[in-house]
Parts: sequence; C-alpha cells; structure tokens
Amino acid sequence: MKKAISIFPKQFGFFPYIFLVYIIMPFLTLLKESGIKQLIGYSMLVLFVAAYRQLFSSLGRGSFTYWLIVQMAVILIYSLFYDISYIYLGFFPANFVGYYKEKTKFNRAFCGLLFMLLLPCLYRLFADTVSIRELFSILPFQVIMLISPFGIRSMFRRIELETKLDQANEQIKELSKREERVRIARDLHDTLGHTLSLLTLKSQLIQRLAASDPERTRLEAKEMETSSRAALKQVRELVSDMRTVTMTEELANIQHILRAGNITFEYEGDDDFTAISPVTQNIISMCMREAVTNIIKHSKATHCAISITQFVDKMRIVIRDDGKGAAKEKTFGNGLRGMEERLMLIEGGLTLSAHKGTVVTLTIPLIKKAE
Repeated sequence: MKKAISIFPKQFGFFPYIFLVYIIMPFLTLLKESGIKQLIGYSMLVLFVAAYRQLFSSLGRGSFTYWLIVQMAVILIYSLFYDISYIYLGFFPANFVGYYKEKTKFNRAFCGLLFMLLLPCLYRLFADTVSIRELFSILPFQVIMLISPFGIRSMFRRIELETKLDQANEQIKELSKREERVRIARDLHDTLGHTLSLLTLKSQLIQRLAASDPERTRLEAKEMETSSRAALKQVRELVSDMRTVTMTEELANIQHILRAGNITFEYEGDDDFTAISPVTQNIISMCMREAVTNIIKHSKATHCAISITQFVDKMRIVIRDDGKGAAKEKTFGNGLRGMEERLMLIEGGLTLSAHKGTVVTLTIPLIKKAE
C-alpha cells in the first residue's frame, strides 16, 4: 500500500494548507504585469511558497532563520518594486517569528519584520507613489502583523508549559507508584516481620516440647493460632490502606507479643496520648513495633522495658532490653533504616546505643491536635 504524499509535516495537520489560499491574491495581481517583470514575479512567488514549506520542515534547526529571511526578502522586493498591496503577505513571516523560543532570536526576527513592514511604506511615501490614505488603510493590518508574533509565541510557550506539566505529572505518578511500593514493603516488614519471627520461634519450641510436654505444646500451638490470626488481620488492614494504630493499642500489642516470646515487659510513662495527632501516633507505633521485632529476632533478651516521656515540645521514647546488644556493623539494617525514614516524616530522630543490652531512643517533636 502506497504512503500518502504529505507536503507539510503531519504534526501540523491541515493548518499549513489553509494559509496557501492567500497565495491566490499575488498570483492574480502578477497577471497585470508583463515581460521579465512578470516572470521574475512568478519565480519569486514559487520561491516564497517553497520557503513557506521549508519553514515548517526546519523548525528548531539553523536553516529556519535563512528561510524566514527569504520570505521577508521576497515581500520586501514585491512591496518596493511591484505594489504596496503585497505587504499583506507579511502575515506569513509574522506567524513564523513567533516560533522562536529564545528571546534574542525572537527580538532579531521581530526587528526584521518591523523593517520589512515600514521600509516600503516610507520609500513609497517619499517617492510619492502612494497616498497617505492608502497607507492608513493598510496600517491596521500592519499592527496585527506586529502583534501576532507575540500571540503565537505566547501560545507555544503555553503549549510547552502544558507539555512539561504533563511530563512532570507522569513523573509524579511514577514516583508515587514507587513510593507506594516502598511503603507497602516497609509496612509488610513492620506488620508481619515480628509475627512471622514469633511463629518461627514457637514452631521450634513446639518441636522440642511435643514429646515431653504435650500440655505446653497445646498452649503454644494455641498462641501460634492467635498470632497467625493477628497477622491475617494485619494483612487485611494493609490491603485496605492500613488504618492508623494508636500508641495505646500498640503498647497492648507489644505486651502480648513479648509475653508470647517469653520476654517480660515493663512500661513506664504516660498512658494518655489523645493530644497527639493520629499520623504521629501511627508512625511512633510502627517504630516501636519494629524495635520490639528486633528484640525478639536478634537480642536473645529476657526482659524489655519501654518508657515514654512527654515534654512541652517533644516526646522521648526509650526502648531497652537485656540482650546481647546491637552489633555496630548491623546498626542500620532494613528495619532501623525504615524507622529512620518514618521518623523523618515527622522530623523525629533515632539513636541506638548499647548498655547492658540495646537501647533505642526515639525523639519526636510534638504538634498537639487542635481542640
């Protein structure tokens, strides 16, 4: 199947063909001429149309300026040596002047357009080949020609800005998708990591107790069932975009998890967190959960203590255990790094130290909920 022949680039659609209608006027006007003048006139008209076509094809290239100069030169010759009415062809280059993005090039092209429009009028006025009345009749059209480059340039700048905006929106969507994946991965780690670690420990304990202590095995299996149901609930909450968890709820959950892992729990501090925003409470709860998960998985501790102190402008949470202490080379694994990233969202901070075990200190600036 043969491809359709296109005179102008396809991205411009039918628009370039519409302007060709205005070529009829100089074509008919040249019929009044004769001899070599008529031949030169039609030759320049062909050159003018060729330049018009090349201007569309050379947008953004160095040759664009040269073809624009050709168009202006043809109009200048027509207006000086043929008839002042040919100056109406100035609508063609006026349109293309607005295509310049760089301000310097636009200003130069506009000065060229101004020169092309004024010189024939002044020349014919001083040569007394045209009346002032005739010049005034074409003046409104000249004003439109001088204004149109600014309108065209403004339109293209708007299109360019809209294109950049669309690209930026696409980038934002892509970044949002990536951030959502990271959030889901972090939330899965925070919500299910400690539960799965606990189930692993429980299953190992059941294997050791199965023969010697059936009753204890039954109780441990019941605990595993409870923990697995809690994990299923957490997954459902995550899928439904995770409801916010209050600090009070998380402290109760931590106590249950530690007790199931045979780790004693001690809490010291406030028990009223209603003045703290739900977002801040949710982030703090996730961080406490991650810290407790690390205690169960890595510390081999038998005791965990959490103290929460609220000051006027900040809150300090200290989570300590009596385990083997944090290895320096493993200070910032995925879990603790995730805690840091979460705390950064509320301008909080995290420090990790070792003193008869591991000590995790969270510091969070407080913004009270509006009453």
